Amino acid sequence: MTNLETYLSKFTETEWLEAVDALLPCIHEVDRNAVQIWFRFYPLSLKQFIDTAEDRDATLHGIAMQGDFELKDQIDTSHRFLYGHRFWPTVKRKIEKEIEEYNGGEPGLVEVIKSVAMRAAEKLKVERPLVNAISAVGVMTLNQVGIEAFKAASGEVEKPSGIMAKPPAAIVAARVTDDSQGLFGFLKTINKKFSVNYIAPFATGKFPVMNEQEIASASANDRSQNWQEMDSRCWEGPVPVECTAASCGTCWVGVIGGQEKMDDVKPRERRQMKVFGYNQPDDAKPFMRLACQARAVGNVTLVIPPWNAVFGKKVYNNVEEVTLEPATTSAKVLRETIASAAAGE
Repeated sequence: MTNLETYLSKFTETEWLEAVDALLPCIHEVDRNAVQIWFRFYPLSLKQFIDTAEDRDATLHGIAMQGDFELKDQIDTSHRFLYGHRFWPTVKRKIEKEIEEYNGGEPGLVEVIKSVAMRAAEKLKVERPLVNAISAVGVMTLNQVGIEAFKAASGEVEKPSGIMAKPPAAIVAARVTDDSQGLFGFLKTINKKFSVNYIAPFATGKFPVMNEQEIASASANDRSQNWQEMDSRCWEGPVPVECTAASCGTCWVGVIGGQEKMDDVKPRERRQMKVFGYNQPDDAKPFMRLACQARAVGNVTLVIPPWNAVFGKKVYNNVEEVTLEPATTSAKVLRETIASAAAGE
């Protein structure tokens, strides 16, 4: 008889994503984007590629891996940007119960996740749409880290604070509410300012963004802290960035609020996201973006992943050879413009 871990290992990344898609109508809006982002942050195909490599260190070097990709080191924390994160201790226990009671059948991914969610919702006395997302995350976490490591994790979480302490509907509403532009803000055509709220592995916070400014450029203007002490990838601001030209993949982010307030994906970003392997959906305004290319026209809420790499061609082999427009330098130009304006030039 096989155990649940062995059974789950039979499913491909595509099948896992299909299961998440099937569950989306049953997931509360507060976590609908978040759960899809989480599955992009911890892609199964990349883990399998690394695990089967003859020389792990050489493989990581070959895909320019930076940061902490290992889910086994983040069992209790990788999902802290989900509303359902607060339910993790109970969900984890219910998954362990599923492990104990697994009888060797083949219930299907959706059924396994729903079973966990049903048990957790009954224990917590909450609606199941609030725990479906964290249940999906938990089952995939088991699949990637194994039963022993999964059970060994403490299951402890921090008490929600700030906006995440609000009811789910209030969180959704807050994420789509723009900053006030003043008494006559509706008359403004230039100099509108909004906020980028972010959840990073090392902190949560926000920074201002000008209307139609690239996210990475706005982040770079935040000099309130020594960001590199928190994350060596953060040269300027809380969003990791190196090139500002869609060439490095360092600045990829997930959008859990306000994705409709960002500009459409341009051909360069679309192609480079495939190069990096980040599995950006085909929507005009998807929930996975490169911060150096995406411009904001309102408040947005982002999740910053703890790692970046370039693995699309090696893992997915879906990168076509095309001719692209020259890399944009607008982020650099905009920073210089802002600096000049501040100096009164």
